[in-house]
Amino acid sequence: MSYLWSVFTKPWAGMPGAELGRLVAGIGFGGAEVPVRDTAYVTPANAEAELPKFAARLRAEGVAPISVASDLSEPVFAACAEAGVPIIRIMAELGADGYAASVRRNRALLERSVVLTERYDVQIGVQPHHGRYVSSTLGVLQLLDGLPERFKLVWDAAHDALAGDHPAVTLELGADRLGIVNLKNVHYVRTGSAWKPNFVEAEDGLSDWPAVFAALQQLGYAGPICLTGQYSDPAVPVETRLAKDLRFAVTSAAQHPSGE
Repeated sequence: MSYLWSVFTKPWAGMPGAELGRLVAGIGFGGAEVPVRDTAYVTPANAEAELPKFAARLRAEGVAPISVASDLSEPVFAACAEAGVPIIRIMAELGADGYAASVRRNRALLERSVVLTERYDVQIGVQPHHGRYVSSTLGVLQLLDGLPERFKLVWDAAHDALAGDHPAVTLELGADRLGIVNLKNVHYVRTGSAWKPNFVEAEDGLSDWPAVFAALQQLGYAGPICLTGQYSDPAVPVETRLAKDLRFAVTSAAQHPSGE
């Protein structure tokens, strides 16, 4: 199975498109998710003017923009349509009013966005996230239930593991919605009397990446694989860790060729 190996470019959020494209292509990636946030080179306020140029510069360096991490405002949809970026990735945040009320609020936001997905032909991808978000794959699938096909699951290896799930289960259950597969890894470390997630290299965490690729091959998934470049320990440059993790991911994928 041939995948589009991609990377979330948050570690270099302020970098111009051409420079960013050369950097991530040099690591070995052919795709990129671009943050469109107030702290990034492309922001929601300037996205309509800047994202098409930014995406063109990435493509000129051989890097396909697979998605943006942003909000669901109409200017972001319009910018993605003009730039040819297919997915806006979000997470479903939980508020002080509790889980059920937060899910209702997030569902209402998604329902209001249906018209924008149709107007601009841009998809929405919802990612589970440990902590103050809908944290499980199954929770995201429940949130998306009944929405049009353009509403996708962004499956995440680390957050799936933090939820106590297994890729053979959650990837199969989410197969019909699967838009992007995120790869990162994590374990827990004790800090005082509490435990907190510590994001680590591919071979050091709770998520079994070879099991992820075994499940993806069974499903015939051919979409983008996105390494998110999230590591809690800054002692080693993120580029070094990403290059190592990409090699591990490619090797893991090759152990499960299509049809096996």
